[in-house]
Amino acid sequence: MRRRFPLVVAGWLVTGALATGAGVAVVGFLGEPLTASAHRPLSPAEVRQALARAAPPGTASGSTPGTTASPRDAVGSPAPSASGALAGRSKVITTAGGSVIARCDGGLVVLRAWSPAQGFRVDDAERGPAARVRVEFESDETDVEVEVRCSAEGLPVHRIHD
Repeated sequence: MRRRFPLVVAGWLVTGALATGAGVAVVGFLGEPLTASAHRPLSPAEVRQALARAAPPGTASGSTPGTTASPRDAVGSPAPSASGALAGRSKVITTAGGSVIARCDGGLVVLRAWSPAQGFRVDDAERGPAARVRVEFESDETDVEVEVRCSAEGLPVHRIHD
């Protein structure tokens, strides 16, 4: 009986090592589909690209960081509401701290989504709807606050506070 115990322990250790090796080999063979993060933050270019795919034909997307909105910066065309009035417009805002998607509707602005840049995290966010909304991205070195309101034309305009 005493001779069998070391053999049983050795068998379990060999089996564990073989199972671990097989698992590592399978993950290495399949690669990125198993190890890629499904919840990684989108880059500003990926956000613009996704919005461009979702926008109806004939509309423009994208904006330059630090600029205010103009009609050509609006993403998607305004959708009619039940009363036939314009429902609002969205804008992608890109900063060093991250990206924000804001939408104006009826004079109020809403933060639809935000994604911190690499090395940043969201410290505080006021989603809205409100006359003014904001999100603060922070890193170990700096903070970037994005404040958004609606213009008289119903487009999101923003200010960046570093």
